[in-house]
Amino acid sequence: MTNPQDNENLLSPLLTDGRSFLTLGTLGLLFSGAFAFFLAATRQFLPHDIQFLGMTADQLCAQNGCRIVHFMIHDRVSFGGTLIGISILYYWLIHFPLRARQPWAWWTLLLSNLAGFASFLTYLGFGYLDTWHGVATLFLLPCFAIGLRLTYRTLDRPRHISSLLTRRTKTPASPASAGGISAQESPETPIIPTRLRQGRRLLLAIGIAMIAAGLTITLLGMTAVFVPQDLQYLSTTPAQLNALNPRLIPLIAHDRAGFGGGVFNVGLLITLCTWRASLSRHLWQATAAVGIIGFGAAIAIHPIVGYNNPVHLAPACAGALCYLIALILTRPQKVKK
Repeated sequence: MTNPQDNENLLSPLLTDGRSFLTLGTLGLLFSGAFAFFLAATRQFLPHDIQFLGMTADQLCAQNGCRIVHFMIHDRVSFGGTLIGISILYYWLIHFPLRARQPWAWWTLLLSNLAGFASFLTYLGFGYLDTWHGVATLFLLPCFAIGLRLTYRTLDRPRHISSLLTRRTKTPASPASAGGISAQESPETPIIPTRLRQGRRLLLAIGIAMIAAGLTITLLGMTAVFVPQDLQYLSTTPAQLNALNPRLIPLIAHDRAGFGGGVFNVGLLITLCTWRASLSRHLWQATAAVGIIGFGAAIAIHPIVGYNNPVHLAPACAGALCYLIALILTRPQKVKK
């Protein structure tokens, strides 16, 4: 007897499950974040950065005690942390709720992708077209576009965007819910422990705060670029930076706007996942990993480059502390057999 699979096309497994394309794009984001860490560790600029500036990192490091280079490294490490955080949440969305055909996960990925790819256009605000960023965008865009197109038809109905509005949480008291994605869900809000409610509310507040912070940083990068603490650390003024190299501020502005877009996207993902997802061990693990890498990179780079202004560090440290408290409150308990 002929096996029905004998007549399948070689690419049919790939083309029938868009999660493989989404995973490929997610790995691209993860690689980009790791590469940003690598460049910062080696204190190097990308070739197109050098071409745009007409200066190498070593040449620029000879100015202002190397603080300009260190300042750019601090922005790029922070941006790399957001990319890795996004990739972790994408992985969770793709291989847990989207695998379970939950429409809200698909819409979350779509909105996040729209925000991420739109942030590339912020170069219009500072006049620096990052060609490597453009190439990465051209690679990632088809992966996510094809993946989203293929996975949309697999979603449970109704599959419209209103699925994001209904809050569903897993009832901890239900033994059947211990498995995660196979847990029974109810559109009605169940009775859950106070600590979980408080932790969820705190995570929602943090996500919304990150959205606001990301927008602020992006707008700042497209306009003023620096805050007073930045100029104090750099021991210079915008006029002096322009005199040193008129293309320096546009390059720094590009980095700042990119970081702001990353913070916005992480905040959007945390907000939607916290609001809409079932309580589960794997979501808590993903959320914890995002916090460790994201806040860890953004805070730890400051003492490394000597940028220790308490006013500048206060929002990130406060956010990290609140995030830690939220993780403690939402930590999953072992189900007693």
